[in-house]
Amino acid sequence: MESIHGPNNGPVDRSKALEATARARAVLEDESLHKVLSSSVGPEIPVPRQVFVNRNLHFSRVELIGFDMDYTLAIYHLRRLEELSYQMTIEKLVTAKGYPDAIRRIPYDHAFVMRGLFIDKKQGNLLKIDRFGHVGRAYHGRTPLPEETLNSLYRNERIRLKNPEYAWIDTLFALPEACLYAGIVDLLEKELGQPCDYTRLYDDIRDAIDTVHRDNSLKTVIRRDIGQYIFKDPELGPALHKLRSGGKKLFLLTNSAFDFTRAVMSYLLDGVVPEYPSWRNYFDFVVTDARKPEFFSGHNPFLEVDQSKDDNSVLGEATVLERGRVYKGGNLATFEKLTGSAGESVLYVGDHIYGDILKSKKTSMWRTCMIVQEIEDEIGYLESRKDEIVALAEVEVLQARLDDEVQRRKARLNQVERRLEKKDGDEAKLEEEFRVTKAELDRVRKALKECSSLVKVLEQDVESGFNEYWGLHFKEGNENSRFGEQVEQYACLYTSRVSNFVFYSPMHVYRSPREAMPHEQAGALSGKMGAMGSEGLPKASLRAPTEIP
Repeated sequence: MESIHGPNNGPVDRSKALEATARARAVLEDESLHKVLSSSVGPEIPVPRQVFVNRNLHFSRVELIGFDMDYTLAIYHLRRLEELSYQMTIEKLVTAKGYPDAIRRIPYDHAFVMRGLFIDKKQGNLLKIDRFGHVGRAYHGRTPLPEETLNSLYRNERIRLKNPEYAWIDTLFALPEACLYAGIVDLLEKELGQPCDYTRLYDDIRDAIDTVHRDNSLKTVIRRDIGQYIFKDPELGPALHKLRSGGKKLFLLTNSAFDFTRAVMSYLLDGVVPEYPSWRNYFDFVVTDARKPEFFSGHNPFLEVDQSKDDNSVLGEATVLERGRVYKGGNLATFEKLTGSAGESVLYVGDHIYGDILKSKKTSMWRTCMIVQEIEDEIGYLESRKDEIVALAEVEVLQARLDDEVQRRKARLNQVERRLEKKDGDEAKLEEEFRVTKAELDRVRKALKECSSLVKVLEQDVESGFNEYWGLHFKEGNENSRFGEQVEQYACLYTSRVSNFVFYSPMHVYRSPREAMPHEQAGALSGKMGAMGSEGLPKASLRAPTEIP
């Protein structure tokens, strides 16, 4: 069939393309090359520790690498910190906001919340949505919304980030507030029989949590026993050292104040690598109290911090950024001017989609890497359920094929019926064709019904096996979740922890899988253009690449 548009303008040398295709096949089938590759000299990187790629990045072109601190360089023991934040927030609500003492009885349930949920401040619901903004599942308090209620509220609505009626739980710090919100809704309405002002409840919880962070009461407790709340990753120092040895400059850009930053970074890095007696030796520039995301679009000056004191006092405005000194505030434009590095020569590593990733991506050309601490658990779970996930993917393909075949056979039956009514053709042959097609339609319908049932059972089993309330972080049904979509859209790279860079060369080329639109996957191209594998891992292969450290 001839194309309706015809070839592109200009001469096309097909002989070169045919020659390249033949050479490509020869390379792919080169047994001696496969033998060499099968005996790689580098260690295999465990899948949960890999760096995953959304956008190609040549590390050799990166001059300056920046890091957030909390949940990036500093990996918190999630349950311990969440429980601490939860209890301190409850105390503020009771003592400062007048909430009943009964809320102290509400237990913290880590499993009930995950990053990427939305709070509907108007209806008092927790929501999980897909990448298109459609609600996939919802809870009112701790009770799942019936399907008819969910449909009546959200079927014709897309949840948008800018809508003030919704709050996005986009940081790990925010998990306790989502759990507490649901718990208080349940307590007031079910146990105490009181009406609940859902918007005010959210605002009160948010203000209480902000106060706990703002008055340093939370961080004071953490500083008293840092090892209780922060995991000391033994590979963090070597990973940073490897980057510096590869010619990269490093900087720290955190919203935490200097006193807390010094305590945490000293615990993590002092004396870990002999070449770096102090954590400050790793970094060419240190910026605290950065006020992200305002840092990326504002005009705050850089102020030099007085390191001899523990009160975050400053010595005055800084006109240069120097190694060994510590600064607070600042802004993106001035930072690029004073460091001499800008745009794609800078990679910033953070955990917060909006403050660290989305905002820096929208206001600068910095490359981005997102730390997704939860991914290690999710990948480990997906690895353990590979057989079920592969079976689910295969049944879904068969389901789609059967659905198509039902429609084709129904259409053919209609045609045969019309011909019989009009006596158009050999009646005996038409009746036989009708009988055969009807039998085939019944068989295909039966198989489709069975496949649909199997898909539902397998999908529910796989998702609820990871989290009985919300399923997988990165998926909502067949679609990426909104959280997964944001990671894909705004993070060039993503990984579970900073120390994963220890497995890769500072000159490594991070290559993303070749993307394929649905029409490219059709027919002969199916499965050959880098589409996501049936294992269900977002943008990742279950085959671990190797790297020489």
